[in-house]
Amino acid sequence: MKMMSGKVAVAAALLLAQHVAWAADSVDEAREALQTQEDDVTQEKNLEEVFQAAEKQYSLLPSGQMSLNFSGNYSYYRDDRIDIAIDEDTGNISRFRIEQDAQHSFSSSLSVDYGIWNNLTFNTRLPVSYKYDTEKDVSQAALGDVSFGLRFQPFPVKPGAMNTTLYTTLSTPTGDSPYELNVREEVSSGSGYYSVGAGLSVSKVIDPVVLFGSLGYTYAFDVSGLNQVRGGEILTDVHPGDSLNFSMGLAYSLSYEVSLSASYQQSYNFETDFVFEDYTASSEDSTSSVVNTSLGLRTASNRIVNLSFGFGLTEDSPDVLLGISMPIDFSGLKPGA
Repeated sequence: MKMMSGKVAVAAALLLAQHVAWAADSVDEAREALQTQEDDVTQEKNLEEVFQAAEKQYSLLPSGQMSLNFSGNYSYYRDDRIDIAIDEDTGNISRFRIEQDAQHSFSSSLSVDYGIWNNLTFNTRLPVSYKYDTEKDVSQAALGDVSFGLRFQPFPVKPGAMNTTLYTTLSTPTGDSPYELNVREEVSSGSGYYSVGAGLSVSKVIDPVVLFGSLGYTYAFDVSGLNQVRGGEILTDVHPGDSLNFSMGLAYSLSYEVSLSASYQQSYNFETDFVFEDYTASSEDSTSSVVNTSLGLRTASNRIVNLSFGFGLTEDSPDVLLGISMPIDFSGLKPGA
């Protein structure tokens, strides 16, 4: 029984390898900042280094080997706002209405990993997104923020021991900046600023379950030299707030061809300062919490399709998250292909 249980754990490892007015404007930016960023540690990345080569000395890509993965995601946000105006002379309410704003977002990305050493992997991610905002009645397809990262495994994998991976990321503002467009008529596809992140992820196999978690911090660089009209004022500088994020979850194999996983992710964003020509305003700290579940299906000997579903627990989180990811193999791309 012990040997069969061990095989189930390895099957789970292989199956889950490739988962995982101005006041209103400032609220929108805080909400968008809390959407999953390209450099966030997701369930997919937490599992990747653990399961990619469960029986090898290191669980990252071997030196000189390359992998290409495709992922597609859909998210839905809904927000109800109260628009109220009070007459200064009488003190009576002259306008009271509830505005319903919903945003549909479709995104896809290609992720390329390359093994520099057996315990050091380089990654780059190229995202493309399509957004539709119901309140503005605006849709737009554009390139997102391209990111680069390194994942380092300081210690070889040992049976029964904790597996630890350190990571660092750089996100570049290649997408359409929310601070350089018409906020009433356009939607952004990027954050608008550079950011660097660092952290660690850990995992442990407790046959036949795999437990995993991560902790990271992202530093956001200031943006200056802006000339954007917001609520009748000119925005000149933005000081984005840093973010602290963590995640935890587990994976379980139902069979060699089917596996399930569940995770919880939370991100805490510190306040963002918006500098106008005449004054400075700040958004409050905010928190995003998301619960994710994934189903891994082996469709071929060398292909695993992962389907995921998630939902937000806070107002700053997406209401619905759907995703799909799979490896893409080209002849000659990988050694031995």
